[in-house]
Amino acid sequence: MSHRPSPDEVRAYYATQPSPLVAVAGIVLDTRGRVLLLTTSYKADPELPGGTVEDTETPEAGLARELEQELGLTVPVGRLLAVDSRPPGPLGRSLVVHVHLVGPLPPDETAALSFPDGEITEARWLGAEDACEALPARVAPRLRAGLVALHTGSVAHLLDGVPQPGSPAGLDPADRAALEHAGMLDAAGHRASRPKALTGASMLFTDPDGAVLLVRPAYGDTSRWQLPGGGIDSDLGETPRTAARREVLEEIGLDLAPGRLLAVDWSHKPGRLARVRFLYDGGVLDAPSLARIRLNPGEHLEWRTATPAELRGLVKPSLRRRIKAGLTARTTATAPLELQAGRPAESP
Repeated sequence: MSHRPSPDEVRAYYATQPSPLVAVAGIVLDTRGRVLLLTTSYKADPELPGGTVEDTETPEAGLARELEQELGLTVPVGRLLAVDSRPPGPLGRSLVVHVHLVGPLPPDETAALSFPDGEITEARWLGAEDACEALPARVAPRLRAGLVALHTGSVAHLLDGVPQPGSPAGLDPADRAALEHAGMLDAAGHRASRPKALTGASMLFTDPDGAVLLVRPAYGDTSRWQLPGGGIDSDLGETPRTAARREVLEEIGLDLAPGRLLAVDWSHKPGRLARVRFLYDGGVLDAPSLARIRLNPGEHLEWRTATPAELRGLVKPSLRRRIKAGLTARTTATAPLELQAGRPAESP
């Protein structure tokens, strides 16, 4: 009869197996988008906060421990941004580095940083590009790829600092396009590396005098007003029209079917996800309908109506253009309009 190993024997066996060193690094940001770099007493080059994972720690627990030991900082470790695998170096061990987001830290937490274990000799907050320039060549690619992953809501797959074909983030857009056009990506890599877009749907309501219904959010920039609406839960099979109705019910308490599609607005900023917004006609709300509005306090602070002339001081320029285009589409047979950042799309 074969011998069945005991749990202690199994543990001892795996303890003797060769394995990569596991390390963790934190991209620690402040509210201005600056990156924290540290200089230690035993290295000449600056580093990202972090270190080697010890004993039975997870990478997240290891980074939390390092932040507390190095900086007296006790904050949650955020989402995974990148994984960098390095072949064996002078020490003869391969290395796997997990890169996590930490923050953004508010001013009171950045001001309270301390160096309890004495290893840190200097802490600097630098803009993203300056931080990449200051870091050594082996570390800078992790920061670059991690920041791309942060802004695109993805994760970067690196090998010795180089984004791999099919990496969901960090791969240069021109390199991605060249690989794709040359047929160098398999189906899984193609899906992972294709550009992604955020989608949203909103409804354009007016009162009998033509003033537009706006809501002021309880999150983000609370000084900017918005149309009722929000993100489309496409992963749940939700359509833009269904999302518009759900968001309106959740935000202002009115269950109203969207009218016709007035516009589709596409916008993009370099290094960010494209955004596609569907704008539906919500119709005219009379006084009794407006009186039935009930806000979700977790999402919005107040509502109001605003004339087209009042929009300039209330909403972002791109939304102001989208609203005015939607009001025009209401009265014409041209809807739905094709917009780019609120402006009519140019024909090729």
